[in-house]
Amino acid sequence: MNSVQRFTQAYNQAPWRKQLQLIGLFLLVLIMGALVAGIYLSVTARASTIGRGIQDMRSDMEKIERDIEDLETELAFILSNTHMQNRAIELGFRPAEPGEAVYVVVPGYTKPEVVSLAQSSGPAIHHSAPALPADYTQSLFDWLRERVFEPAAPLIRER
Repeated sequence: MNSVQRFTQAYNQAPWRKQLQLIGLFLLVLIMGALVAGIYLSVTARASTIGRGIQDMRSDMEKIERDIEDLETELAFILSNTHMQNRAIELGFRPAEPGEAVYVVVPGYTKPEVVSLAQSSGPAIHHSAPALPADYTQSLFDWLRERVFEPAAPLIRER
């Protein structure tokens, strides 16, 4: 019995070693938690920075779109009939009289056909849906049968 007690006592650890192991385990868990928290904070900070950048870019886009709309409005005003007539008068132009207009005949010119966007009174033409290629209508089972179960069929048909 004495030898068994000595054997177990030899392999038992001292209490201060057990305490050091517990402290080491606690510090390991604490360091791992700090690493996870640091990574989380880093990713969150990056995501918020990028999100703020996206918000800034969107506000810049909205400002640019407003500027474009303002310029389009200004262009429409400049190209309006009243404004163009006033500019033409300032530049010395005047409206043409009926006898002053010169018409030039161009050989080979055909007058464009009049396009009517109104519905015709005739029967409505229904267009059929475009047909899909056979590759897209083949089922998986057909493909498997063709490729796996009957792989030699094209070779047999060639002879």
